[in-house]
Amino acid sequence: MTEHIGRPPSRPTGYSRVTLSRIMTAVDVNLYGTVHGGIIMKFIDDVAGAAAARHSGGTAVTASIDEIVFEEPLRVGDLVHAFAQVNWTGRTSMEVGVRLVAERWDEVPESEPVVVATAYLVFVAVDAEGKPRPLPAVVPDSPENEGRRREAEIRREHRLARREAIQRHRNREQ
Repeated sequence: MTEHIGRPPSRPTGYSRVTLSRIMTAVDVNLYGTVHGGIIMKFIDDVAGAAAARHSGGTAVTASIDEIVFEEPLRVGDLVHAFAQVNWTGRTSMEVGVRLVAERWDEVPESEPVVVATAYLVFVAVDAEGKPRPLPAVVPDSPENEGRRREAEIRREHRLARREAIQRHRNREQ
């Protein structure tokens, strides 16, 4: 693995991979009888935070959520699996990709799990004082993960360009 000055040794994508699972219960539902989006968002942040902490070797905090796509509703009784991994790293920040799949309790066991949500979050590695700290580079360990790294770079470019465009607009209004 490669080393960068001031950074811990690089780690393969698989090093950060985390899976969390839980059964959705009646306390998780909204007024429509499906699982509340906020419950799903917290679950996404929990698994992404675990992957970020694993990769960074310490505390990592959520800096932004680029995107959450709710593809299918979750229901009471569904067994939900959240899969997360670090897709890209900068000097102190990283993108974590998350995919949630559900096993429907009322369908035959042979049925395929349903993808219910996907998300991309940005985390920053921080030290004991809450200041950003260098983190290991992520090294894609498959062609699929190399593609995820490239897509993460595109999302980062768009995030930075959007932030800059908004700041230019605000500066003109002053």
